[in-house]
Amino acid sequence: MASDDSTADDRTTPAEPLTEPEHQRGELEPSAPVEEPSAAEKLQHTRTAGTWAAVVVATIALIVLLVFILQNLQPTSVTFLGLRGDLPVGVALLLAAAIGGLLVALVGAARILQLRRTANRRNRAATH
Repeated sequence: MASDDSTADDRTTPAEPLTEPEHQRGELEPSAPVEEPSAAEKLQHTRTAGTWAAVVVATIALIVLLVFILQNLQPTSVTFLGLRGDLPVGVALLLAAAIGGLLVALVGAARILQLRRTANRRNRAATH
């Protein structure tokens, strides 16, 4: 049986506290000096920080787009699928980019749905 003075926790901790670093006592020779993490390494990334960064980037992008549109106000004739209209060049290019982005998002969403269905089928087949 164990004595009354020792417990399981006592056996896992050193008998005496270490007062000097191990490499100064000559027990271990580290290959490289141990450095404290910098302040940037100590900070953790959070969702709020990511959202804030995204808002800043989006605001900068909107300002750039606004400047682009305001500098390209010359009217131009636009024809699409039999529809014809006059728009400023900047607005026409912005609409074209937005429509292109929507098409890319639709194709990406279709691919994600396809992958989910495939994964669900494989999971059901593996469990049965």
